[in-house]
Amino acid sequence: MHKFLTLLLFFAALTTNAQIKGKITSANGEAIPFVSVAIENTYNNTTTNEEGNFELIIKNTGQYTIIFQSIGYKTKKVPVTVSALPHLLNVTLQEENYELNEVVISTKEDPAYEVIRQAVAHKKENSEKTGRFEADFYSKGIFKVKDLPKKIMGIKVDAPEGMVDSTGSGILYLSETVSKITFEQPNNIKERIVASKTSGDSRGFSYNTALGTFYNFYNNYIDFNVNMVSPLANNTFNYYKFKLEGTFFDENNNQINKIKLIPRRDKEPVFEGYIYIVDGSWAIYAIDVDVKGFRMQNPILENLNLKQNFSYNTENRIWAKNSQIFDIKAGAFGIKFTGGFTHVYTNYVFKDSFDKKTFGKEIVFVEENSNKKDSLYWNAMRPIPLTDEEVADYTKKDSIQTLRESKTYLDSIDRKNNKFKIFDILTGYSYANSYKKSRFTYEGPLDPFAIGYNTVQGWNFNAGLNYSKYDEEKGTSTFAGAKFNYGIAEDRLRVVGTYSHRFNRQNNAYLYISGGSQAVQFNPAEPITPLVNLVSTLFFKDNYMKLYDKTFARVQYGQEVFTGLNMQGYAEYSRRKALFNNTDYVLIKNDDNFTSNNPLDPFNEFSAPFATHHLYKAGVVASIKFGQKYITRPDGKINVSNSNYPTLSLQYEKAFAGSEKNYEYDFVAARTTYSTSLGNKGDFSINLKAGKFFGADGISFADYKHFNGNQTHVNTAGYLNAFNLLPYYSHSTNDSYAELHTELNTRGYIMNKIPLLNLLEWNFIVGYHALATPDAKPYQEFTAGFDNVGFGKFRFFRVDYVRAYQGGFATDGIMIGLKFMGMLD
Repeated sequence: MHKFLTLLLFFAALTTNAQIKGKITSANGEAIPFVSVAIENTYNNTTTNEEGNFELIIKNTGQYTIIFQSIGYKTKKVPVTVSALPHLLNVTLQEENYELNEVVISTKEDPAYEVIRQAVAHKKENSEKTGRFEADFYSKGIFKVKDLPKKIMGIKVDAPEGMVDSTGSGILYLSETVSKITFEQPNNIKERIVASKTSGDSRGFSYNTALGTFYNFYNNYIDFNVNMVSPLANNTFNYYKFKLEGTFFDENNNQINKIKLIPRRDKEPVFEGYIYIVDGSWAIYAIDVDVKGFRMQNPILENLNLKQNFSYNTENRIWAKNSQIFDIKAGAFGIKFTGGFTHVYTNYVFKDSFDKKTFGKEIVFVEENSNKKDSLYWNAMRPIPLTDEEVADYTKKDSIQTLRESKTYLDSIDRKNNKFKIFDILTGYSYANSYKKSRFTYEGPLDPFAIGYNTVQGWNFNAGLNYSKYDEEKGTSTFAGAKFNYGIAEDRLRVVGTYSHRFNRQNNAYLYISGGSQAVQFNPAEPITPLVNLVSTLFFKDNYMKLYDKTFARVQYGQEVFTGLNMQGYAEYSRRKALFNNTDYVLIKNDDNFTSNNPLDPFNEFSAPFATHHLYKAGVVASIKFGQKYITRPDGKINVSNSNYPTLSLQYEKAFAGSEKNYEYDFVAARTTYSTSLGNKGDFSINLKAGKFFGADGISFADYKHFNGNQTHVNTAGYLNAFNLLPYYSHSTNDSYAELHTELNTRGYIMNKIPLLNLLEWNFIVGYHALATPDAKPYQEFTAGFDNVGFGKFRFFRVDYVRAYQGGFATDGIMIGLKFMGMLD
């Protein structure tokens, strides 16, 4: 019986592995990569790999006409008679001979301009021809590293086993996806992934999908982090010069114009390279362009080459994209990265329209066993053969994975990593049980990021004990921990315990329980970080952080109710107690005095902002993401935000059972955020908040609505949720409020056009911030500055000039933004 099943599988492999296969070389015998191979007047096509090998899937024997098309080579039409499968077909391509009429090039204007004018004039009709379709889609992604050092800036680099060789080179990521897609311009998509394969992770799912792969050069802009100006944009002549480098004829006697793209200004978001336009129909024949990293405002990226090949069907007269190749080169700290993606579109079925219910919130569905396909399936369905290097990577990493998942191996790794050293008592220690997916962590008090200083606690140190466990298949995770904080000047130890559990990855339901004692900021958003406060207090004698003692117990539960709506409810008991300064230690002395710890009376050291009291709270928060879509995978659901719509948040909170009736209140709040692209002119963002207290005349200052101010001239809190020069507690309110933050980032639209200044590669930004409360005149800030400030690949800074008004001019100043500070805190 076993032999019979084996024989059946053997014959099944032969029948499904029905291919015309071979190698394509140039006249001098060199392999030609990424050649489009198609059966004439069909959308059954494939592409050669980096070694020039191809495999074209066919269902039956018989007579076929195969077309071989590649940029820079003459298109070749080869009739073949297939009597047995697989059928071997090796092909040699000749280099294309480009012709340029001497009379034409003698005119004042390069003839390329008229071709581009015609292409722009006809781009709508050419785009609409392929605007709605169903197709089969294949994607392969690969990324490699070269010269990976043992250490970077003194920090040891441990690459996963089997990832790199002794020279620090190897494949970091290799994956493939086979799917069926339904698409409608501009961005409606429905994709069903039927096969997914990731090297070294047999249970994982490839992140290669058709999402974000529809780079349509008939549009005005193409999104590459910034909106790159298409060579067929309506205003293309403002950004490009064009040069006709020659013409040639394809197998259907269509004249193809090869046009060179020349940027008018070097720093603009434009392409370099070539666009090939069909004479007469003015459709795109091929794209071969470079995207420089600095034009995408991605300094790590050196260059991205994009190639698109289009094939012509004489029956429906449509030029359809059959392949798309990205070739990426990047680097930093002497490390070089290469790689990219290959996309193949086959079996097109073009539609005049789709049913209204065709497209919904689910944009990608990954089939249950898509990551369980065996080699027989992939050998039959993979439209591009693997290179020798890719085959070796799959083989090596799959065997390593089998070894790494064994209990014996995981225990041996844990024995090595779990070794305890005497200094771990001070710096921290971690003990893992990798087989059971659990970890115990001790956070030491001398971790540099666990040390703080404020005038209430003086030098204070943090330590922690944590336990975590996760189940990747079920999507559950559990965390339990305790954090210990000791302040020397206050001579007090505070402890907070936390427990959290995520129930699944479908609706991400979670439970969070915490309790203990903390010294917390009056503003729970913590507008001044411990690190910034340490520097401002010790060096400038500005003790901006104001704290009170909170002993509490809190429980919170949240989940996604349905796509686009997340809700959470919470209940809390707390006892609040005022705190006072206990130290006046400072590193750099001056004549100024520390302010008190009372935000309401900063110059009275002995005053308290409130009397000791206790209070219960309960509340509910709803977050509505309009237009949200999602990806369904067997291991969970992944939400995908839709930038065309805003996000709305609503909150209701009730305080009750206070030690005094006057501490009780009701509170409602709303917030909406929205960001949109303004073509190539930049990005516009807005954050609007409003709220109202009811029955809150006598509530504690701890329950006031506080606003994210700043008095340090260093911004680490972001620019759309904070003010630049507003004192931290000057506008705190127990009544109503309205708050607005808005910003326009021109993303180089202005700076790129100014000679010399465009060399800086800065982005000009303007902003407006406003706050209105009943107890004070409206507060406003106008800002103008530059982002992307730095040098080379390191652009971590932003500089703004700010003018503040409150019933007239109030103050002004320079703000320095440090983008990496958020990682340090």
